[in-house]
Amino acid sequence: MGTDPRDDLRELLRATRIYLDAQRQLGLEFVPAAPVAGPAPAGRPLTLAEVREELGECTRCKLCRGRTQIVFGVGNPRAELVFVGEAPGAEEDAQGEPFVGRAGQLLTRIIQAIGLRREDVYICNIIKCRPPANRNPEADEIASCEPFLLKQLEAIRPKLICALGGPASQTLLKTKEPISRLRGRLFEFRGIPLLPTYHPAFLLRNPHEKKTVWQDMQLLQRELTRLTGRS
Repeated sequence: MGTDPRDDLRELLRATRIYLDAQRQLGLEFVPAAPVAGPAPAGRPLTLAEVREELGECTRCKLCRGRTQIVFGVGNPRAELVFVGEAPGAEEDAQGEPFVGRAGQLLTRIIQAIGLRREDVYICNIIKCRPPANRNPEADEIASCEPFLLKQLEAIRPKLICALGGPASQTLLKTKEPISRLRGRLFEFRGIPLLPTYHPAFLLRNPHEKKTVWQDMQLLQRELTRLTGRS
């Protein structure tokens, strides 16, 4: 016959009491609890690290089959300004960091032109894997990735968002309006001012629009000054 489970329990309790008595004799007043992995407490946004952990090695859409690696985001986790682009390109896919190619170098110069450094802001995309041949993200791909973008923004809680290009602006604002009509105006995204403007890759193909984007960046700079109280 097997042993009575109640006897096992009593033995476990007895051993625990002996252990705790020994610890008290050594001056330990409490036993520290081991950290338990799990979801964030209700009401607390996830941290960026927790969002990245939840994303994992994502296979939620077909883009996972062609990527080299996930391109999550980069920058200050407490940034007051977040730039949201469209999708990783070839160099971003290779390096695992958004906006590192020619368009990224232009974005860095734009950020510097408004008196900030790249490490002061946070930069991410609406989708985290490179689409084939750098095509626009498709609706199902955006739908799979959007929850993680929203959690990134919740984690950072920026004062201002700049959406780069049509797909990013349309995704965040839930509109089909073209970027040519959205740019240069402030909108609201979940209580956060949002400014759409042209994507740096568009400027590389259409350099005559750089003046237009500079006007947008001056508006962005004024709004950030208003929100932060810093010039």
